[in-house]
Formats: sequence, C-alpha cells, structure tokens
Amino acid sequence: MSESLAGRGPARPADADAAADAATYADPPGLATPRIPTPWLALMAGPLSFGIAGPALVLDDIARDLSTTTGTVTWGVTAFGWGIAVGTPLMTGLLRHRGARAALGACGALVLLGALLVLTVPVLPAVIVGCALQALGTAGLTSIAMSLTGSARSMGFVTASLAVVGSTAPLAGSLVNDALTWQATLALPALSLIGLLVVIGRVSTRPASTAAFDGLGAVLLTAVVTALVFVPHHPPVAGLLSVLTIAALVWHLRRRPQGFVPAVVVRSPVFLISSVLAFLLAAVNFGLMFAVPDALADHTAWSSGEIGVAMVWPLVLGGALSWVVVALSAKVGRQPVVITLVALSVAGVVLASVSVVAVPLLVAQALASIAAASGQGVFAVHSTEAVPDEERPSAIGLFNLCYLLGAAFGPAVVSLL
Repeated sequence: MSESLAGRGPARPADADAAADAATYADPPGLATPRIPTPWLALMAGPLSFGIAGPALVLDDIARDLSTTTGTVTWGVTAFGWGIAVGTPLMTGLLRHRGARAALGACGALVLLGALLVLTVPVLPAVIVGCALQALGTAGLTSIAMSLTGSARSMGFVTASLAVVGSTAPLAGSLVNDALTWQATLALPALSLIGLLVVIGRVSTRPASTAAFDGLGAVLLTAVVTALVFVPHHPPVAGLLSVLTIAALVWHLRRRPQGFVPAVVVRSPVFLISSVLAFLLAAVNFGLMFAVPDALADHTAWSSGEIGVAMVWPLVLGGALSWVVVALSAKVGRQPVVITLVALSVAGVVLASVSVVAVPLLVAQALASIAAASGQGVFAVHSTEAVPDEERPSAIGLFNLCYLLGAAFGPAVVSLL
C-alpha cells in the first residue's frame, strides 16, 4: 500500500498483486458484508450520467414548453453539475458518520423528491431544484457504490457503467422525450433507485467513524466546491472565492485533522497524484467531447444528427474497454497502467489537434474516452490503497470530486481556446 504511482508494479508477482487487491478491498467498518453483486452496484451508479448528458438534445423542447430561452434552461444542467460536485463529498461524509444504510436512504430520498419535482411541477424553478436534488442523491449513490466494490474488476464494472450510460444518454434522452415527455428525460437518473432497493437491504448500519460530525468542515468544503464549479462561468469572482475558501479549509484542516476532510487522505502523495491524474484525464475527455463534434461540423458535410450518432461508438468503446483495463491493472502493476493511460490521453489530444478527417477525429475521442473511463477506476483503486480502511469512503468521495471537476473544466478550456 505504500508503493508510489511510479512503483515497482512489473516486478510484483501475480499472487502479491492479488493479495494487495484483496487487502485494499477488505470491508471497512460500515460497508457491506456479504458481497453485493456488482451489476446492482452498477445499476445504482450508472444513471447519474443520464443527468449529465441526457438533456443534451431536448433543451429546445424544454425551453419552448416553459416559454423561455434555451440558455435559461441550461441552468438545470448547471444545477445538476453543482449537485454532483457538492453531493459527492457530502454524501460520502454521511456514509462515514452514519453508516451505509442511512446514507443510501438519504440519497434515495433526494433522488425521489427531485424526480417527483421535475415530473409533476413543469415550471423552471422547480425543474432546477429537482435536477439539483437528483444530482445530490445520485452523486452519493455513485460514490457509495464505488465504496462497496470488492475488487478492481468490480470497480471497473461500476465506472464503466458510468461511461457507457453517459455515451448513450443523449440518444436515450431524445427517445424518451419523443415517446413520453422531456420531464421523463430529466427524471432518468431516478432509475438508480432500482439498484438502491436491492443494495440497501444488504449493507451494514455501522458507521465507519464515531467522531463528532464536523459541520464547519462540511460547510467549507461545500463553499470550495461551489466556487470551483463556477470558475469556468465567472473566472475572476469565482477564482478569488475559490482561493479564499480553500485557504479557510486548509486552516480548518490544521485545527481538526480528523474532521469532515481527513488530513490523512489529502496529505497522501498517492491520493493527490491519483486525483490530479483523474482530473486531467477527465478534462481532456470531456473537452474533446465538445471539440470533436465542432471539428466534424467544420470538416465534414454531416448533419448534427449524423455527428451525434457517430460520437456514440468511440464513447461506448471507451467505457466498455475501461472495465478490462481496470480489471487488468491489479495484475500488471501501477507504472505501466499509468504510463499507458497518460499516453492514450496525450495521443488523443495530438490526433484531434492535427486531424481534419472524420475517422482520426473519432479515434482521438475513443483514445481519450478509454483513458478517462479507465483512469476513474484505476486511480480510484490507487487512492483507496493509500489511506486507512476507515477513511476509504472519504477518499472515494474526494477522488470523485476531482474527476467531476475535470469534467466541468474540460469543456470550459476548449471554449476558451
């Protein structure tokens, strides 16, 4: 567990890797025993991606029905982005202090309430609040599902479900809109409740931590995340607020090292390197998800619909292959996997930058998708190896936060360029 990211992976025998993997995924207090079948965890986690990408093709219909502009309607998407960024650490903090069953119940209630709002109250404020509530809940369900995985293979399956659902979400959202309503499209994240109903009865009620809840730490982390989410939209103000809130959180961390943000997690070099790499891979992948369609529109005669269909295969391929990559990562060691994922991401950027032909552009997206989807699973394993078992929920929540921030910053950087 003390091995660094540039460690001696290739020299380790397979049985040592298997033993390390088993040790990493030994059930910490408050998590599940016996093992929960991975497909249920994936079903609980994957629908989060519907909230991110599902509304992409139905925003005009929503704006028309609500008698507003498409730009105004996108506040619902922004609210979902804010909700998953804030909800990820908050709900894993609830898991740490109240146990898995209480955390799952709270997350499920948020998802259900949000879905009911968007389904039954077709006015913009209710839609925005409903999207935010669903995001808070599904963010927690996803991080808890990752905390409950029992192996690198299981972790890879859960993170692959996020990528695969995300790649098909725009098409699925459009089909649901045509068959039912746009409100049903916005409520698609509630499908995670199906997995929740199975999982919640199989988890422990014991909390991982008996320390008093750190309310100030939770408030400060929420402030940091909120400021960071708005940096791409309002750089000067949000950037200044980010610096101030981060400084306040660091000061609080020194006063209370075992608080809402455990010092043992954020001071771990392996955790920090894993989180930064996940952030960068996500930024590249989600940035290309905006850049490649623009390039295809400029250099081909394809319609927007044809471009949308063409973009599905590289994203599905990336999500599907990531399961294999994460499963194999425990056997081949860290160093080769890290080098390979970074190389794939860099190759994707270079290929997209120099290409004006459809096939290389789509291959570039596929390379970035494989790197990001695999990186989320691989580096989640690395980050949890670096911390004590009782801090695993916090590590997963903070790691996922970094990945999601990369997903938010990537498109913003592309738009600036």
